[in-house]
Amino acid sequence: MIRIIDVKDSKAEEIFFRGEERAAEAVEKSVRAILDDVRENGDEAVIKYTERFDGVKLTSLRVLDEEIDAAFENADEFFIESLKKAAENISAFHSRQKRDGFEFSGGDGIILGQRVMPLATVGIYVPGGTASYPSTVLMNAIPAKIAGVNRIVMVTPAKKDGRIPDDILAAAKIAGVTDIYKCGGAQAVAALAYGTQSVPKADKIVGPGNIFVATAKRMVFGLVDIDMIAGPSEILVVADSKANPMWLAADMLSQAEHDKLASAVLVCDSMEIAEKTAQEIERQLKLLPREEIARASIENNGKIIVAENIEKGIEIANEIAPEHLELCVEEPFALLDKVRNAGSVFMGYNCPEALGDYWAGPNHTLPTSGTARFSSPLSVDEFIKRSSYMCYSREALGKVKDNIADLARHEGLDAHGKSVTIRFEEEA
Repeated sequence: MIRIIDVKDSKAEEIFFRGEERAAEAVEKSVRAILDDVRENGDEAVIKYTERFDGVKLTSLRVLDEEIDAAFENADEFFIESLKKAAENISAFHSRQKRDGFEFSGGDGIILGQRVMPLATVGIYVPGGTASYPSTVLMNAIPAKIAGVNRIVMVTPAKKDGRIPDDILAAAKIAGVTDIYKCGGAQAVAALAYGTQSVPKADKIVGPGNIFVATAKRMVFGLVDIDMIAGPSEILVVADSKANPMWLAADMLSQAEHDKLASAVLVCDSMEIAEKTAQEIERQLKLLPREEIARASIENNGKIIVAENIEKGIEIANEIAPEHLELCVEEPFALLDKVRNAGSVFMGYNCPEALGDYWAGPNHTLPTSGTARFSSPLSVDEFIKRSSYMCYSREALGKVKDNIADLARHEGLDAHGKSVTIRFEEEA
């Protein structure tokens, strides 16, 4: 069963220890070989690795428009309605993040400003493997669309029959994806980073993936931008004595079923709640189709921490800095200002994490592995770049030329100063 840790009887390392998925040297060596091969051989290498790792033999990578249209027609009608409504919610939230540039006068003859421009081409990675994630399509593509990105390129692994699941293609059509390619893993990241005969080179790569995908993103960073290095999924629930143990267990298992490396933690102020939740986790585990995955997550990475009080629970949450933080308490807004480190916060008894995964509107691509201490959820800001500009009249420059020359001289960069003062020297 899941471990129960009483704060007053435990050492700090038992409470705050975080398992970390690190790329072993063998993984990095393998990924480096794939990156080099794709950079050199393009589509040929991507197709080769797709057959080797996914067991899918392809003749071409691009998904045709007629395939996308057929998938949309074949998809369940209620599912399409749900996707469209979720897309509306995501759009409503992210449209409020859109930035405008600015311009102002810095004095007579001085104009200063900043431009906000969308990236030209963005690559979004949508995982395959043990599950299908149309919600990830929406969460990655819609903010890019709102930012004004012209070309949104999606890569995702094909199934054994060489097809992308209809649900994924339907979501891509709703979200405004412009290009779709049948490839996953490090080879897909390489294709987006370097460009191939089929896959266009991206300015930025976003989206979650396994350790090979994460390692590849880290290795190509600098040649292209990336959103983050996402680790295994995490949930931390802070619960008071009025919380329902059945609900708490269900919320923890909603993340545990993602991955054997996922982490589900409950922090509560009641040993009774802790014990009842542990029993509920065991009962509900046996009912899950993905029991093997969820059980490994719970037994290896899960824990229930009994704190002195809820305030101490928030301190623990801030130290752990979880991807998802649920405040299953009677007055969640009274605690919100005390939360400093969390990717996304779910407020109250009726706000399960799945609400954020699929429906509410805030992005579900969130910082993991404690990086919520300094990083933020995926947003429209990820898909823009900013450029500043300035304009000085001759008179305005003349008023400050000596100051600039003096600053340049103190830095030992006389040519910098000369580039200003030369404009005021009489012509020979």
